[in-house]
Amino acid sequence: MQLQVMNSPFNEEQVELLNKLLPILTETQQIWLGGYLSALQRVEFPIMTRDVAVQEASAIVTEVITQEVTILYGSQTGNGQALAESLSKSLVAEDFFVTLSSMNDFKPNALKKIRNLLLIVSTHGEGDPPDTALPFYEFLHSKRAPKLEDLQFSVLALGDSSYEFFCQTGKQIDGRLLELGAKQLSSRVDCDLDYDEPAAEWFTSVLFKLNELQEVGSTSVQQAVNDSAALEQPEYSRTNPFKAEILENINLNGRGSNKETRHLELSLEGSGLQFEPGDSLGIYPENEAGLVDALIAEMGWNPDEPIRVNKQGESRSLREALISNFEITVLTKPLLQKAAQLTANIGLKALLEPEREQKLRDYLYGRDLLDLVRDFSPWELPASEFITILRKIPARLYSIASSSKANPDEVHLTIGTVRYEAHGRNRVGVCSDECAIRAQPGNSLPVYVQRNSNFKLPVDPNTPLIMIGPGTGIAPFRSFLEEREEIGAEGKTWLFFGDQHYVTDFLYQIEWQRWLKEGVLTRMDVAFSRDTDEKVYVQHRMMEKSQNFFQWLEEGAVIYVCGDEKQMAADVHATLVTILEEEGTMNAKEAADYLAAMQQQKRYQRDVY
Repeated sequence: MQLQVMNSPFNEEQVELLNKLLPILTETQQIWLGGYLSALQRVEFPIMTRDVAVQEASAIVTEVITQEVTILYGSQTGNGQALAESLSKSLVAEDFFVTLSSMNDFKPNALKKIRNLLLIVSTHGEGDPPDTALPFYEFLHSKRAPKLEDLQFSVLALGDSSYEFFCQTGKQIDGRLLELGAKQLSSRVDCDLDYDEPAAEWFTSVLFKLNELQEVGSTSVQQAVNDSAALEQPEYSRTNPFKAEILENINLNGRGSNKETRHLELSLEGSGLQFEPGDSLGIYPENEAGLVDALIAEMGWNPDEPIRVNKQGESRSLREALISNFEITVLTKPLLQKAAQLTANIGLKALLEPEREQKLRDYLYGRDLLDLVRDFSPWELPASEFITILRKIPARLYSIASSSKANPDEVHLTIGTVRYEAHGRNRVGVCSDECAIRAQPGNSLPVYVQRNSNFKLPVDPNTPLIMIGPGTGIAPFRSFLEEREEIGAEGKTWLFFGDQHYVTDFLYQIEWQRWLKEGVLTRMDVAFSRDTDEKVYVQHRMMEKSQNFFQWLEEGAVIYVCGDEKQMAADVHATLVTILEEEGTMNAKEAADYLAAMQQQKRYQRDVY
């Protein structure tokens, strides 16, 4: 960037000096200089000698350096980013100079120049870093990572305790920084799906420690956290969901299908909630009343007993609390460890022994709280005591399937109903079953918008798009095309869709065909796995069109993948590597580096679960 004399308050000689300096400044130096100049503006210098002025300026420089804090976040769904932004506002309110960045955008080599580092990172899948945290994570665990004796840090780890490797990424980053010589500013905090309270406690701790180190008194650190959260959140949010009226609830699958996929249309009128294509909608579901009644009967509890449901002291009847407030359909290792302290049954303690890890995994899979209390009775304690070991029922996130430009004051979802038989009982997905059976037009669902900056349309509407979304993974691509139709985007688009049967499972078929006819969708390849003797999936269609696929990549296309992580997303990724190797004549490392560069450039984005 070159400074022009006519556009600045500097004379020609000063412009020349600035143009020599600015291009060679590092990002950290630019941040430092900005903070230094801001500090100078806050001080009124009297007339003084040059030596005195230098001493005063040095004191200001020291203040700016010690008050710098860097916040890095690694987020897949957007929770980590939202928390990082809230923390940043809290620190700015406390007069800290804050650098906020996604791990994906951060230059890891700058670590050795940082003194105060706060990290908020989620764990994805089976203990993996989020896509946006991967370059930072790999650098930190490589031989290139520098010694960090001058760094003080703290980690907020986000995870889901129903997975075996709970908060694994946060734990690994925390441990690795310690190995490199860094010191903990405040102990790591591991958060489950219900992360609001532990995250607030972590905020309080790091703010207190930073203020303590600066010897700056804070009148109320906790109040600063609460105030910043209040500033950040709209009237309706994750902690205060909006009750959205159900306008439509339609089964997208044809008669005879093995699946039931619901298309929901909800009214957001009066909510003030806003979203963009790529964002998700959170729904707070209710447990099935029949399951709750069976649990209460098994334990011999009084369904009308008052139960405290939060730290604010709000109470509900036991039955209402089990329906609306507490998770009872998923078992986790932490839950079983707590439950083992409440029963005289030695079998549960034996199941938790270290050498029986595989048996524990097998037990957790497909069972719920009713199974647990039946298998490991007796439970001779009141409901009010037992309830304390349960976590709050978490929201379920669904990719938004509509554009607000095309459907003002509405949001559409595509939800696959989960039903299966396991361990002698029929089971259902908590939210998907509610949406299929109990969520009728005229009823309402408590919802909030979950922003996802990691799954977004490119700024340039002429950029080619490749969208890969089998099953309900098709949802965000419906929102993409609705949006592009509304804004008149002219870039070419290519959609890969797959499901079981063409006749019964071609979700939104009429819409795709209309968009193909009108040119909103350039081309579409489909794979219906049960219509042929040999199963065909979306990755097979990608390979069949590998030459054109690679050509699109070379033209700058952005790849989007949405859907199942364990199988589909892994297979698609492997196919991308193969296409690069075969069509781009790359070796394995070159193909991996090509995809890594695409991720860094936000040209390979995934919304997988």
